[in-house]
Amino acid sequence: MELSLLRSRIFAPLRPVSSPCHFRRPPSRAFFPPQPPPPSQEDMGCSRAMRTRQEWVGDWVRSNDTLVRGLPIFIGGVSLLAVLLNRAVSGIAAVSDASSSQSRADILTLALSVTDILAGLVWLSIRPKSISPVVPRGVDCKRVDPDVSTSALHELLWAWDSLMAATCCKSLVVVYGGNCILQIGVAASTPEDGKAVNVDAQKFIQGSLYTSAIESKKQSYLANLALYPGRTELPFLPANTQALILQPIGDKGIAVIGGDTIRGFTNLDQAWIAMIADKLDATLSKS
Repeated sequence: MELSLLRSRIFAPLRPVSSPCHFRRPPSRAFFPPQPPPPSQEDMGCSRAMRTRQEWVGDWVRSNDTLVRGLPIFIGGVSLLAVLLNRAVSGIAAVSDASSSQSRADILTLALSVTDILAGLVWLSIRPKSISPVVPRGVDCKRVDPDVSTSALHELLWAWDSLMAATCCKSLVVVYGGNCILQIGVAASTPEDGKAVNVDAQKFIQGSLYTSAIESKKQSYLANLALYPGRTELPFLPANTQALILQPIGDKGIAVIGGDTIRGFTNLDQAWIAMIADKLDATLSKS
């Protein structure tokens, strides 16, 4: 009996071993940082009051520019006189003594006073150059290519009116398809009869200004035209043109925009002019 029991245990079928339990991680949740509370009315009032105070200080400094620039001279002079008066009244010897703390303090005060006076002199001698519009020297001109369609002409005149009203633009020349299709605004005058100088489109196209603008396909802004040697390539513009924008019109043309103020075209103006050029390109390419 024991033998049969032992045999039954040995030859008993094996039971499958159950696999260990696998714990699943809970699904991860997105972490959102806590949002700051909205500013209260008191904080907004303090910020507005601080901004108003800063604007008031800035306006006062601009309106009293000479006084602010001369303030270091006044402070340095008063400090210098105070040191000398203190030296005379206190009965200290006029010769400085290195072992005396009062003498060392007076020397430092004198050095600071002289520094203030020199700083004030520098502030008064260096002043920013005021930039103001100039009156272009030339004659009024309005020349339109007769081959331009009516719709394209309306677009060109709209662009001119918009630029003249919203920017410092005083002269506009549009060269498209190898021809000058528009010359409007103030133009340089000929010495013989005083008429507006014609735009030689072929000569202008061969110049470096036109070539570089077309190859780069980007707007070129000459903020101070007098500093650029390429000014000689624009004989049709007034001699005292202050700023210039060369705006490509697609791949076939360019707009030459002359202004009456140094650095007169803002970043917003430049972006707006680029959008006008895209609009003109879409119109001129269809005409």
